[in-house]
Amino acid sequence: MTHQQLAKQAEQIREDIIKMLVEAGSGHSAGPLGLADIFTALYFEVLNHRPKQPDWPDRDRLILSNGHTVPVRYAAMARAGYFPAKELMTLRKLGSRLQGHPERVRLPGLETTSGPLGSGLSQAAGMALALRMDGGRQRVYCITGDGELDEGNIWEAIMFAAAKKLSNLTVIVDRNNIQIDGTTELTMPLDDLAAKWAAFNWHVIEIDGHNFDAIISACNLAKAVVERPVVIIAHTIPGKGVGYMEYDYHWHGNPPGTLSLPGDPDKKDQARVALHDLRTLGGQIRSEHE
Repeated sequence: MTHQQLAKQAEQIREDIIKMLVEAGSGHSAGPLGLADIFTALYFEVLNHRPKQPDWPDRDRLILSNGHTVPVRYAAMARAGYFPAKELMTLRKLGSRLQGHPERVRLPGLETTSGPLGSGLSQAAGMALALRMDGGRQRVYCITGDGELDEGNIWEAIMFAAAKKLSNLTVIVDRNNIQIDGTTELTMPLDDLAAKWAAFNWHVIEIDGHNFDAIISACNLAKAVVERPVVIIAHTIPGKGVGYMEYDYHWHGNPPGTLSLPGDPDKKDQARVALHDLRTLGGQIRSEHE
């Protein structure tokens, strides 16, 4: 895909996220919107996968550790051809395959069930080691949140992966600087993440998580690193593309129409404004020039 095509696909995925969340009446907004460019790059350029054969043995594995951001994964999977896009509107419904946190046994193409934060990297490291022991050439990608790095068990996985020299493992940290209680640096300071991962003997790459060149190049570079796992620290804007959501941690766990905005007595208008921002790049223009 050209970068213009990728950008258009990411815009569609962001619109899907807003519509899904409004239909569900619950769910997380900021993280999924911020991750749309990364998931677009993964599903349409980076991953070796077959949407019509989700259990293809030679596929790359994608683990979503911060499972609450799964609306972006569902939207990317639907647009890549895993299931019909109309099914996206069943998010969080009783009996739906698209639960609020991903459930592996419900939807082909999901590698793990995730909910408790901090567990995904341990699962990804185990998969990477098993694939290497079997002589496989598949790669394992793991998405984590930055607030998730408050969990102690994720650092055990970081040590394990480095000790086993899992060069077939790439972690992408969504560095959006927010979590449910506020900003990451006020809640539990993460400080210099690059230095911390490097101290654990990982190869560290820092990128703009909204730049397709940077995302794809970093994933390609990771394939050339030997004897060490790779972490890509992707700096993203939470709520990307929706002006009133960008950088605001209150939208971490709320969909449009659930929080009051200054001067906006009608919460029903929030979805309309969000879609307008996305279709006119309103939110992106504001964030880049404010």
